[in-house]
Amino acid sequence: MPTFDIVSEVDMQEVRNAVDQANREATTRFDFKNTDSTIDLNDNELVLHSSTEDRLRALYQVLEEKLVRRQVSLKAIDAGPIEEASKGTARQKIALKAGISQEHAKKLNKFIKDLGLKGVSSQTQGEQLRVTGKKRDDLQAVITACKGGDFGIPLQFDNFRD
Repeated sequence: MPTFDIVSEVDMQEVRNAVDQANREATTRFDFKNTDSTIDLNDNELVLHSSTEDRLRALYQVLEEKLVRRQVSLKAIDAGPIEEASKGTARQKIALKAGISQEHAKKLNKFIKDLGLKGVSSQTQGEQLRVTGKKRDDLQAVITACKGGDFGIPLQFDNFRD
């Protein structure tokens, strides 16, 4: 019976490369001179620092541009509010979302069931979804429909087996 997995992952190497490129651009651009604008990458979080909120927003735009260029989905980042930091500077934390939460899994399961394809079923396995079906064409139709839908998280389709 053919199966495949729906997962939501973030390529941390590409995120690291995008952060390095954005930091490099922030040090060389004229409008970022003397603003001490930096992006720090922790485990699953980015922290942006700058002297003012305007420069912080500009730094965020540079980061988004680099992430898009490296094919990291912007759905995988969750920007927090801009906070006041020490000495009148601004700080913003950005969380990286990976894995399919229970509520997203329920939405995906309902979406797949609502497609009405005969013999296709899905079940949650940890932070991924396993979809099984009788026909390969039905599973490809599920993949196409899921790519067209907007679930608020980036989706990848792995482990397609006949």
